[in-house]
Amino acid sequence: MSGAGAPSLDVDGAGLRVTVVAASWHTVVMDGLIEGARRALAAAHVTDVTWVRVPGTFELPVAARHAAEHADAVVALGVVIRGGTPHFDYVCQAATMGLTDVAVRTGVPVGFGVLTCDDEAQALDRAGLPGSQEDKGAEAAEAVIATVAALRASRLLP
Repeated sequence: MSGAGAPSLDVDGAGLRVTVVAASWHTVVMDGLIEGARRALAAAHVTDVTWVRVPGTFELPVAARHAAEHADAVVALGVVIRGGTPHFDYVCQAATMGLTDVAVRTGVPVGFGVLTCDDEAQALDRAGLPGSQEDKGAEAAEAVIATVAALRASRLLP
């Protein structure tokens, strides 16, 4: 993980079934987030990965809900860029609350890789692209694997 105060996660996801649900809007940003998640999952030895693409960030919660039925962990990737209408606020809140609800109701950890940015430059800077300052796709994948590991270590998950 990057940024001040971010933990350093050394995760091993060997044997985990992970589903990545990713929005399709903002192709360049989404390609970076997906590639970051792909790198992090490979580095964590996760080989059983299902990839699901949905139209936008608003659709992530329903895809994550169905994915949770078949996975040990779900990674949700999306991006919402502020515009001139309240649409940004509604989509961000719906995605955040929906993904939280999926995790809480199913008990399946959901990695939150949804960028909520004021402009495209902020999104590009967080997308894990060459020159980006952050790699939020990788961070979401690492965080969800670390969460599964923590829950299993404490015997809260089988």
